[in-house]
Amino acid sequence: MFNLLVMANGWSGRRDELALGRVYVDAALGPQWKTGDLPNFDLMRRLPAVFSPENSRFEPDQVARVGEITSTRLQGSNVVVEYRYDPDIPPIPLDDLMALAPALGIQVPRKGFGPFEHSHWAIKDADLFKVLLTEWRRPIRQPTVFQLATPQRVRPDLLSAMMPFAGFGPVWDAIQRAATANGMDSGRADNRWDHPAIIQDVVALIDEAAIVICDCTGKNANVFYEMGIAHSYGKEVIIITQNAADIPFDIAHLRHIRYLANDQGIAQLEVDLTARIRTLRT
Repeated sequence: MFNLLVMANGWSGRRDELALGRVYVDAALGPQWKTGDLPNFDLMRRLPAVFSPENSRFEPDQVARVGEITSTRLQGSNVVVEYRYDPDIPPIPLDDLMALAPALGIQVPRKGFGPFEHSHWAIKDADLFKVLLTEWRRPIRQPTVFQLATPQRVRPDLLSAMMPFAGFGPVWDAIQRAATANGMDSGRADNRWDHPAIIQDVVALIDEAAIVICDCTGKNANVFYEMGIAHSYGKEVIIITQNAADIPFDIAHLRHIRYLANDQGIAQLEVDLTARIRTLRT
């Protein structure tokens, strides 16, 4: 979750005032976000924040900033907000932020005033940093071994599997059932042929997926390579294996799901994957 704060004429960079009536708390978020008739500012300050100017056609180079709210106090009918920007996150062009709106849980109507056309403060139920890491990148990614789509398009309902093919049919079936149970599609490189080179299909599948499952069983070099790509893209990676000794030393500290290759083990793998995917999706 994060705070979205939009201000006419932009933000000063340290302290600003906003009308208390423009602080919107959706009841669907739960009663904890209100203290009596007022927003629960103590709880809201714990969330990261995006400080955006109102969209103006007269200012072509508008940018938003990511930061944190350090204090709030009521002053008449206004709330005074003190804040600081995160120096490690560069300014986000407003056009880019608006393009990210669906991934950030920001509803932009086709007609009328949208969230970037009026000053307000609202809580959005999305993982701000995950979206910025996976869907907004500066500079543009330009690897030399393969090509990446520009701009990146991540499918929130796509799960991909990086695994050995031969002899792993029951494992793949369990992965597909776990994905379906969570409302997700599942993909594997051997059932995709969009490019002449298979590595391009593999990379595209990783790039588009929201969750990547990597089976390290047998110390498969291809899987290790693909898992490294998934980690570098900031994907949610679920590591599975039949043997803990097959997990490379560099990632041995990461949690994994261990399963047995018999009927009971595959059934338990499906249960474990279903639960883990559900956790990542909520």
